[in-house]
Amino acid sequence: MRKSIFSTGLRWIWLVLVVILVDFASKQWVMNNMMLHETQPLMPFLNLFYAHNYGAAFSFLADKGGWQRWFFAGIAIAIVVALLVMMYRSRASQKIVNIAYALIIGGAAGNLFDRAYHGFVVDFIDFYIGDWHFATFNIADCGICIGAALVVLEGFFSPSGKPAKQG
Repeated sequence: MRKSIFSTGLRWIWLVLVVILVDFASKQWVMNNMMLHETQPLMPFLNLFYAHNYGAAFSFLADKGGWQRWFFAGIAIAIVVALLVMMYRSRASQKIVNIAYALIIGGAAGNLFDRAYHGFVVDFIDFYIGDWHFATFNIADCGICIGAALVVLEGFFSPSGKPAKQG
């Protein structure tokens, strides 16, 4: 018996596309409307700050001469493929885990596009408290972080590694 794509976690693939599109549109807006390193205040704790990130999270390995671009691209491709396989193997009714995977895939794909096309990732969200600033990030990073948090939460709701029944 052949299973339908819609009976698998791939039913949630639309969310991947939403994350990619929102990420792409927001980065295009920033690149078209701001100068590199320009700051635009939004709220007392939030700025738009246009930055190029040549590394990974928190600019990890950003100053290593360029090889990291392809290293991180390879990691992103591996994660996307692995999570797509996991979505295909899961049931569509496993909402939390499939939404988590879709958010992570969308975020990884958004940043992968930046690395492949620009050679860097466009970051622009600057959260701060007083003089302390969190690392600048983007919509793709939000998808990855929210997805990872959902995977952890799913672990709390489905003890002993068994997926929680959802419907």
